[in-house]
Amino acid sequence: MTGFVFPGIQSRVVFGFGTLGKVGEEVERLGHERALVLSTPGQAEDAEALAKRLGARAAGTFSEAAMHTPVEVTERAMAAFEKSGADCLVSIGGGSTIGLGKAISTRTGADHVAVPTTYAGSEMTDILGETENGAKTTRRDASIRPEVVVYDVDLTLTLPADLTVTSALNAIAHGVEALYAPDANPVLSLMSLEAMRRFKAGLPVVAREPGNREARAQVLEGAWYCSTALGYITMALHHKLAHVLGGSFGTPHAETHAILLPHTAGFNAEGTDALDGVAEIFGSVGGGLWDFAKDAGAPMRLADLGMSEADLDRASEIATQNAYSNPRPFDREDIRKLLQAAWEGRRPE
Repeated sequence: MTGFVFPGIQSRVVFGFGTLGKVGEEVERLGHERALVLSTPGQAEDAEALAKRLGARAAGTFSEAAMHTPVEVTERAMAAFEKSGADCLVSIGGGSTIGLGKAISTRTGADHVAVPTTYAGSEMTDILGETENGAKTTRRDASIRPEVVVYDVDLTLTLPADLTVTSALNAIAHGVEALYAPDANPVLSLMSLEAMRRFKAGLPVVAREPGNREARAQVLEGAWYCSTALGYITMALHHKLAHVLGGSFGTPHAETHAILLPHTAGFNAEGTDALDGVAEIFGSVGGGLWDFAKDAGAPMRLADLGMSEADLDRASEIATQNAYSNPRPFDREDIRKLLQAAWEGRRPE
């Protein structure tokens, strides 16, 4: 047994069915009067409905959130925030919208209430990834973490099957990397493995019965566990590669994580016994996760995300420019082989 540090869970969490109705109470509890409600264009109606529910506590909506949090969108949102007279933020949606809320919050000091509608996991973290001039930069700071996270299971009942699966695998990736992180601790490791058990049991049910409320609750709780783990430990190879592909090649966030996960986890399983619990849950690490993803109907090939085989050389080069902690050493050739397998959709050994 080695020593560890557990920093505690800092964001307030409200979890349950119908908890969207508590957002106004949470804004009031924070001591604020008017919130700007954020969303993507695709969830603009949800943002308007939430603003209507907030009544006098709504300062308006901004529905231009975009994938990978482009700085130019953040600048427009900042102008809208200042013009609206809002004194806090409410984001409703997935990682794109929550990322925008974080970007505004860290720049202004405004409190942020996040209402996630997917399982991707940005909401519990102090991590912000932003894109500008074709490159994605990621940083961590306490000012980035939302003050309150409201999980409403009912909001996930209509989540499309494809997004359900890819965002669930995105969440599992957080848990996998939490197990071998240099700053891992027993609390987050236990949460990560329990999350995987919940995904293993609940996701197949949700795939068959999208409206199954208990299975949806099981999966959403697993997503919370993984998001919490992501927010308190250092990410390694998997997340670095996902950020390279998303930031430099424009691949969609959740789909990229879903495709990479079996390959990165299988690669790192050869360098640590920290993933033995993952093998117990899925039968094996790389192959087991690949089978689970395939059976769930996840995308399996980077080629299907618009990447060319020639892109893999540049991606490998970018991914190995800076050193970072990882349980298994690697070089550019290792990454090139891993990406080739992910590009082709081959099952890891």
